[in-house]
Amino acid sequence: MKSFFILVFTTLSVVFIAQSQTMEDLVNDPDYIKSVTFNKEPEYMLPVFVIGEPVAIEFDDVIGDEADYYYQFEHYDYNWQPSRLFKNEFLDGIDDMRIFNYRNSFTTLQSYSHYTLSIPNRFTRGFKVSGNYMIHIYNDNRELVFSRKFMIMEEKAQVGVEIKRARDIKYINTQQRVQYTVDSQEINFINPADNLKTVIIQNSDIQTALYDIKPQFNLGNRQEYRYDTETSFWAGNEYLNFENRDFRSPNQNIDYVRKKDLYEAYLFVHKPRYGNEYTFFPDINGNYLVTTLDNEDNAVQAEYVNIHFSLLPTFNLPPDASIYVMGNYNAFQLQPENMMIYNEKRGMYEAKILLKQGFYNYRYTVVYDNGEQDPGFISGNLWQTENIYTVLAYYREPGGRYDRLIGQGAGSSENIRN
Repeated sequence: MKSFFILVFTTLSVVFIAQSQTMEDLVNDPDYIKSVTFNKEPEYMLPVFVIGEPVAIEFDDVIGDEADYYYQFEHYDYNWQPSRLFKNEFLDGIDDMRIFNYRNSFTTLQSYSHYTLSIPNRFTRGFKVSGNYMIHIYNDNRELVFSRKFMIMEEKAQVGVEIKRARDIKYINTQQRVQYTVDSQEINFINPADNLKTVIIQNSDIQTALYDIKPQFNLGNRQEYRYDTETSFWAGNEYLNFENRDFRSPNQNIDYVRKKDLYEAYLFVHKPRYGNEYTFFPDINGNYLVTTLDNEDNAVQAEYVNIHFSLLPTFNLPPDASIYVMGNYNAFQLQPENMMIYNEKRGMYEAKILLKQGFYNYRYTVVYDNGEQDPGFISGNLWQTENIYTVLAYYREPGGRYDRLIGQGAGSSENIRN
């Protein structure tokens, strides 16, 4: 009886831990955490690192009280379910350590503390295995503050990606489909239908990735994915953008700036682009770059500005839908701050978001109560839109306990074909 009780208690504990982990993963950033970035270029901020490559994450706390933050890492399967590995199997060194590297802002109206965590460091030397990871940031009370996903890759496979228009005449002008191959000279794929997993990501938005795509056929060890609907994405439209590097001269797409307790920057009023013809203008696919005109150290000298967004409602918004200002500035999260509220006096939807000086891409996205997103409702879906699609390939050997990330490939719809 005692053994049975221990077994039941252990099983329940494992279930409780797994459920707690899953719930923690769903926590959005609090309103005082801003500008969370990995050490990736702004044009391509998808956080995929080759194993052994340095990994760094930076963020600001706009309370600015030099709070203590602690970090932990967890390992996940390809579909972001906790893996079966113990921490000492995937982490070289220890975590649950305080972030010591932080600096306070100066010469800014909005005070903030800027934190930087770099791997390797004296406690955490690196990651032993490839796959999906999350970094969890905790406060002094052991409460989860925020999390970020990233991936560690071992280069064992070649992934070829090609972007084409949809075959279905119904979607030929609004969707883009991704065709790709996975091949390896080092791994002999055994039962690839079950053991080889792929994930397709549009731009840097991990939230809307496609999973569970199986190979259609193979040529030797080369796996072919030639689907139509299963690997299709709504094309969307080019991202909108603004730049506020300087307050003393005109800035891109900013109507005017006022100084109150903080700087208040008002963007030009936008009209929906749905139904308009495609117009090309370069963007960075939803990403952003902190930059100023005169400062030497943007990490602690760039100002935080309240950015005011206004959208003219020449459409009927469904009663079960809301509008969000979406972009990688907050990892495409749905937060109260970036949800637009209808201003009856002005007759338009508005949002005010506190953002660090820089160049930002964003779009207006309709989100339904069931979680479904429709970026084309306001901006339209145009097959000519330039998007970057990344395909990640994961493999689990027979009897393996985790999904190895063995390769990635990327393709741009700039050269889309029929």
